[in-house]
Amino acid sequence: MISEPFIDYKKLFSEMAVELRQMEDIGTVASYIPELGNVDPNKFGIHLTTIDNQNYCLGDSNDKFSIQSISKVLSLSLAFELEADKLWDRVGVEPSGTPFNSLVQLEYEKGIPRNPLINAGALVICDVLVSRLRNPKQAFIAFARKVSGNRNIDYCPRVVESEKKTGFKNAALINLMKSYGNIRNDIEIVLDLYFNLCSIEMTCKELAQEFLFLASNGVNPLTNVRVVDASKSKRINAIMQLCGFYDEAGEFSFKVGLPGKSGVGGGILAIHPGKFSIAVWGPKLNSKGNSYKGIKILEFLTTRTRSSIF
Repeated sequence: MISEPFIDYKKLFSEMAVELRQMEDIGTVASYIPELGNVDPNKFGIHLTTIDNQNYCLGDSNDKFSIQSISKVLSLSLAFELEADKLWDRVGVEPSGTPFNSLVQLEYEKGIPRNPLINAGALVICDVLVSRLRNPKQAFIAFARKVSGNRNIDYCPRVVESEKKTGFKNAALINLMKSYGNIRNDIEIVLDLYFNLCSIEMTCKELAQEFLFLASNGVNPLTNVRVVDASKSKRINAIMQLCGFYDEAGEFSFKVGLPGKSGVGGGILAIHPGKFSIAVWGPKLNSKGNSYKGIKILEFLTTRTRSSIF
């Protein structure tokens, strides 16, 4: 049996700091959402939390940023817990291979989104939450706070308004799904929940600790809150591995080798089951909508430590 290598995280983070100074700094911020376009493009932060609560950080790891689509993992976790396997009657678990806001594939597949981590799939998840929760926005943020024990997690009204002013493709997606009978509630209510979820702000530390439950069989070891059972945790990690980076999911899996999820705010969450969760934030995005430096530094981390799940 091959023993796993010991990881000296303190030394690793020192090496990562050197790597970042030498790294090419390219990409553009997500200016199509005006509020995100106001972010300092030179910001960059990393925070890693192990399941035994060791913490290591670098750079702007205590700056709050809009987690955007990373929130889709949290909404999926709540909806999966509420609906169990009935959820998969309305949304698939396959990679999309198309941009995150594609209408073409959705129409071809008659209003059933490929997976819950693209925009159409996340809108169906929000529809489920509107059906199941009495006050969806309040209930969801209460859920997010309970998972990590952090009362400071909240929506950002400025980002919500910015999303609403530019969310035409999301409106098109939800109307198309409504026409196929896969949206059951009022469109405006579902869209409002979706935009609020995307607006949630966290620091790298908060993000890593929020999702530590996926590294620990569904229980956040910092709060002892069971978010999902071990089987659901495994499945959510599998969906992130296959679908977490839009049409760059295969590339991320090939280079980094961890389940993860990105957001156009520049954040990336990655999970090493049984070991740690890590959040990185770099607002400059590549052509696929993922943080350029974020992917590069995670590739360095898993290559340097041989800590891929493969």
